[in-house]
Amino acid sequence: MFQTVQLPLWVLILILGFAAVTFASHFLFPSVRWFFRRRMERAIAKLNERLQRPIEPFKIMRRQDQVTRLIYDPLVMVAVRNYAREQGVPPNVAFERARSYAREIVPGFSTATYFGFAIKLAQRLSQGLYRVRIGGADSPELAKIDPGAAVVFVMNHRSNMDYVLITWLASKHSALSYAVGEWARVWPLKALIRAMGAYFIRRRYSNALYRAILARYVQMSIQQGTTQAIFPEGGLSLNGKVGNAKKGLLHYILRGFTLHEGPDVVFVQVALNYDRVLEDRVLIQAGLQGIRRFPVRVKVVLGFGLRILWQKLRGNFTHFGYAAVCYGTPLSLRDFLTHSPAASTENLAEDLMQRIRAAVPVLPVSFAAAALVRAGGTASKAALAQQAAELRAALLERRAWLHLGAQDGEELIADGLAALALRGIVEDHAGEIRVAPGQDPVLQFYAASTLQRCEAPLGLAPDHCARLAPPDPQT
Repeated sequence: MFQTVQLPLWVLILILGFAAVTFASHFLFPSVRWFFRRRMERAIAKLNERLQRPIEPFKIMRRQDQVTRLIYDPLVMVAVRNYAREQGVPPNVAFERARSYAREIVPGFSTATYFGFAIKLAQRLSQGLYRVRIGGADSPELAKIDPGAAVVFVMNHRSNMDYVLITWLASKHSALSYAVGEWARVWPLKALIRAMGAYFIRRRYSNALYRAILARYVQMSIQQGTTQAIFPEGGLSLNGKVGNAKKGLLHYILRGFTLHEGPDVVFVQVALNYDRVLEDRVLIQAGLQGIRRFPVRVKVVLGFGLRILWQKLRGNFTHFGYAAVCYGTPLSLRDFLTHSPAASTENLAEDLMQRIRAAVPVLPVSFAAAALVRAGGTASKAALAQQAAELRAALLERRAWLHLGAQDGEELIADGLAALALRGIVEDHAGEIRVAPGQDPVLQFYAASTLQRCEAPLGLAPDHCARLAPPDPQT
């Protein structure tokens, strides 16, 4: 037993290696994971003290645990069996397909990435490019939301800046879980977006099994109180208007609430608008061609970013005007189902989109563009000022949030016209304002949000949006 044993050096190295791996996996790694887990839990507990809606345990659950919980859900298992029978494949093959879908959907939320990096970056980008204004963030309706209810922010989709702007502005409330499309499944954006708690949605090439897994993930996260943020339009607006809703996610939420009634779900409408949409010409061109896919050219994006950075370094960068956000009146799903005579996903979607349209802020560029469109595209400054006064009266009647100040006459549209002229969209010919050649689609794009606001039914706008001057800028 105590005899000397001779071994080749390579065998000794192999034995020591196995011993080191065993020690690390059974003793070292669990201790390190426990140490960092405890630190993360303490950090989240401290963070929850300042958040209006604390981060729920479901959101910080290990990603693999969420995947396992999702694929073993009874409703998902039923979908797996149905898929195996319909496709004529063995159940284990269908189960592995379900597992791959679950891994694709489930995010891997990182508190450090979200609150330590993403929020600061979002704030710098938002304030670096725009003058940000907020309406209704301190309204009594938002303050009265039941702390136990799940909150879903429902927004119009004007620009990819929407993600950045709302991530920052909602950072005092909670961590948002976004539903993002397939465009974000590219390296290295995929890992960053997943770490921020977003989940990917296949808008094409999906099947019944995939939709069942996506529905259960959305329903489980809602039931656990995770704050959601969705763009019902399903894509960026190509014409500047708030479009109709795609009802998939809303249907999952409504069905989950009726089947597994638990805490209330409260929809908070968020309407966004910009004096300048970064992707405006790309979106306009796609709308003219009648297509929904517009590839992102990395060279163009990098060139744009470097040009902005160079202008900032030289001190001659001019802000892109205002970016404004107006919160609508929250809608309780329980109240909607109780009081609506024909409660359905279609009715819910239409109600939410009408409320968003009624809360869209009116900014100088969109207001000036709408006045010029209503004047026929060409008008003297005096005639345009008269058109602007009539437009403002119509908007005030609908309690629109006008970020125009209290000017009258030509001063009412001076800032908007100056911004349009700077970009070559309008021209001044001896006191007559007209659309520059080839710029009619751009003018229509910016005018659309204000003109649509004029068409919104009376009585839908929240009380806190009926004012001429905005609150102090978010800092």
